[in-house]
Amino acid sequence: MTERTTEKSWYSHPTALVDEPVQIGAGTKIWHFCHVMSGANIGERCSFGQNVFVGAGVRIGTNVKVQNNVSLYEGVELEDDVFCGPSCVFTNVINPRSEIVRRGQYQRTLVRRGASIGANATIVCGSTIGRYAFVGAGAVVSKGEVPDYALMLGVPARRKGWVSRHGHVLEAGADGIMRCPESGFRYQEASPGVLRCLDWDEDKPLAGTGQ
Repeated sequence: MTERTTEKSWYSHPTALVDEPVQIGAGTKIWHFCHVMSGANIGERCSFGQNVFVGAGVRIGTNVKVQNNVSLYEGVELEDDVFCGPSCVFTNVINPRSEIVRRGQYQRTLVRRGASIGANATIVCGSTIGRYAFVGAGAVVSKGEVPDYALMLGVPARRKGWVSRHGHVLEAGADGIMRCPESGFRYQEASPGVLRCLDWDEDKPLAGTGQ
């Protein structure tokens, strides 16, 4: 077997299976025993570890990192800069039965920019994970929307605090401002359960800032 590349300079390991037609951006790497189904749309500079499955119609942004043993089924969408830890789980049918066909009932799961899903966490379909949220290892997000910057832990997952864009747990000072120890960015609750960064737009990439 030989290595495969395209004119867009993406790479797939000889053991990976990529079903044409697909859209795969430059610099993306698809490693051992992965399967990407036709109709998938993958951005630039993504990385897929061993034994990753990407279903038909799945949309993946730029600079997404998917670790070993993750299946991204039809209905899942990952925005830019998302991290999926080893063996985390996504679903796309809320009430599966082997003898009943529910192909027309796939529910959308959206993981927004910069969010991280920990190892062995489960995201039940129909959920939206907010920008820069952090779902801890083994947590189960069973329904609804996870706020931006939320730290979600447990079964079922509950918000246990806030994390910065750089992944640090935030604590409020006497002035109510939360400061990231790595970047120095300031955060504040705009309203109960809604955190906003005071120094950087949530949808603006950090590229070129030195952060």
